[in-house]
Amino acid sequence: MTDSEQSDMGGHRVAFIGLGVMGAPMAGHLATSGRAVSVYNRTAQRADEWAGAHRGEVAVTPARAAAGSDVVCVCVGNDDDVRSVVLGPDGALGAMAPGSVLIDHTTASAGLARELSAACSAVGVGFVDAPVSGGQSGAEQGQLTVMCGCDDNEVFARAADVISAYAHRCERLGPAGSGQLTKMVNQICIAGLLQGLSEGINFAQRVGLNVDDVVGVIGGGAAQSWQMDNRARTMAAGEFDFGFAVEWMLKDLGICLDEARRQGAVLPVTALIEQYYQQIFARGGSRLDTSSLITLLQQP
Repeated sequence: MTDSEQSDMGGHRVAFIGLGVMGAPMAGHLATSGRAVSVYNRTAQRADEWAGAHRGEVAVTPARAAAGSDVVCVCVGNDDDVRSVVLGPDGALGAMAPGSVLIDHTTASAGLARELSAACSAVGVGFVDAPVSGGQSGAEQGQLTVMCGCDDNEVFARAADVISAYAHRCERLGPAGSGQLTKMVNQICIAGLLQGLSEGINFAQRVGLNVDDVVGVIGGGAAQSWQMDNRARTMAAGEFDFGFAVEWMLKDLGICLDEARRQGAVLPVTALIEQYYQQIFARGGSRLDTSSLITLLQQP
């Protein structure tokens, strides 16, 4: 890449830490956009596979990936994973220069976001908590929705420029932690929608209606939702080997319920649906799509 080409893109050298089903395509879009990308993944084979498909460098530690990068993106499993790759031995933050920006795409706690924001601020690094919505397909298509928390508008603007490579919408909702809190709202709403959709489809089947016909009609009215448009027919067909896994939703709902207890918020429906997902998990359905809630209603 020439100096002028890098200048056209804000001169961003980007590190991406975490190459799971979401992170790998997100990092891929960054590489396709022409940015200089270095990647790190705990399982080295996955990083090597990514490098075989994309132009970029593989680093042996998060710190090596972050060194010399203008922006570092993280997309791992949970709070402890984030702390490990950012704050732990060979963590990214220790190698980041003042003026660089850390973006955490992990769905994690708001408390962790504030902790990272303070740690970054202490060394002159900007921070954005930026969980995403849109699932694996959204990541692959570069059509994610990104919910951001950030204490500084200029830092957010720099982060949004990078995020634009794999998102169709990126919004700042408030200070650090606001992105994670918004993602909690997102997951609370999705859980309720999926349970309602499960009950509706199961009812339609039991009374002898054609689910495709029913969805075709009510999908044009007030009952319409993304879940109905994209999951109703596969739910009716008993297909769940794709999408957002039950184990991931359980993690997310646990974060929601913990935060609700801290804030004195009441989430009775969310708490009930979390128990339903626990049942699916216990039956070996940890990797099934979240729309598998309907299977609990189809038991004799």
